[in-house]
Amino acid sequence: MRVLLKFVLDCDPDAAWRALQSPTAFREVALPWLDFRSTETEGFPTVWNDDDHSVRLRAFGAVTVGTQAIRLSRMSARDPEVRILRDSGGGTGGLLAAIPHLDHRMAIAPDPAGPDSEGRVRTLYRDQLIVRAGALTPVAWYTLWAFWQWRGLRLRQLAPTWAYDPPPADTDDDDGADERGAAQPGTAPEEDR
Repeated sequence: MRVLLKFVLDCDPDAAWRALQSPTAFREVALPWLDFRSTETEGFPTVWNDDDHSVRLRAFGAVTVGTQAIRLSRMSARDPEVRILRDSGGGTGGLLAAIPHLDHRMAIAPDPAGPDSEGRVRTLYRDQLIVRAGALTPVAWYTLWAFWQWRGLRLRQLAPTWAYDPPPADTDDDDGADERGAAQPGTAPEEDR
């Protein structure tokens, strides 16, 4: 059975792509319902790599649900503007062992509607999770569908915070101050640089 999400994120595709590869963002979209903790001695990497990552899953911060392998790969798409991250891991222990194989694909692309009214490029986000858990598939699907709705809400809430690129420096005013001499957001006074 499948769980699908498709919506526009209020950030540029590069920021969304960086977030998909971040264990921190991975955890933030699941909280407070679920918390993922690395079971590896080094903990989570700063950025996901193509190695297998073992995690322990806790519900509501209190109840250990089981362990899961995260097995990421970056996939090619026909359209060069589309980037796909795939997790082909699955449950390895506890209740999650009932779902030993997941196929989770997240795709990032520029919003086909074009830039917004302020000229910012936003991101079309597509997410597909295929669940196979034998006789437990219907129960697993309903549970994961409900969680995926939360995840989608959190992705939309967090997307505007994923990147802050300061405005380009005005060539006439290289100290970051406006015409009144006040520092512009994202610029540091000359002595702090």
